[in-house]
Amino acid sequence: MRPIADCGYCKNVTKPIVLRNITRQEFSKYAYTPRPIIVKNAVQHWRATKEFSFNMFKKLYEETAGSYESLDEGCQFLNFKTDMFSLKEVFDMPEARAKNEQGQSSWYVGWGNCHPDILAIVRQYYQVPHFLPEDAEYPATENIFFGYEIGAVMHLDYISRLMWQGQVQGSKTWSLAPVPECDHVCSKFEYYVEAGDVVLLDTRIWYHATKIPKGRFSLTVQSEYG
Repeated sequence: MRPIADCGYCKNVTKPIVLRNITRQEFSKYAYTPRPIIVKNAVQHWRATKEFSFNMFKKLYEETAGSYESLDEGCQFLNFKTDMFSLKEVFDMPEARAKNEQGQSSWYVGWGNCHPDILAIVRQYYQVPHFLPEDAEYPATENIFFGYEIGAVMHLDYISRLMWQGQVQGSKTWSLAPVPECDHVCSKFEYYVEAGDVVLLDTRIWYHATKIPKGRFSLTVQSEYG
C-alpha cells in the first residue's frame, strides 16, 4: 500500500527543471529532488541514437538462445494499450505494422533486458548518464520502450528508486499529475522531450503518461538510481 504523500513535493510545481551541459557536481543539488527534470542533449552521443532499431532488437532476440524465456524469469513485459502480450508477438508482427504503415494499428511496448548476453550487447550502445551520482545504486538491468503514438497510460511505478529515461530516438509528451490526496494543492501539467534528452522523475509519487506524435517512432532506455 502506498503511504500518504506530503504534498510539498508538488505544490507550485507547474513545469520541469530544465538543465543543460551539467556536470555531476552541478547536478548533485538536483539529484534527489521530487521535481521533474529534463537534461537537454545529454545522450545525443550514444551509439544507440543512430543504431538502435526495431530490426536490431528483433534479430538480437531471435538469434539469442533463451532470450524470450528470460522475460518469464523476472523481467517484465509491458504492452500498455497494445494487443500483443509477449515480446515474441511483437517481433512476429507483420512488417507493415512494425513500420506503422497506413491502415495498420499503432503499437507501443516496453520490457526489461534480463538476458545477460543481450544486456552485454545493448550496453555497448549507451551508458548511465554521466551526471548521475557516483555513489548511487543502480539495478542490474535497463528497460527499453519503443513504438508509435500510443505511449504509456497514466500510472504510478512501484519501484525502489528514482527513474531516469534517455530519449534515444523520436520525441514524447509527458503528462504529470499529483497523487489524489494532493489534487487540491497541486496541478497537472505536460512537457515535451526531444531526442537526446534525459528525463528524471520520481514516478512513485507523480502519476505519469506519455504520448508520441502521430506517425512518429519513439525509442527510450530507462532505469533507476538512488
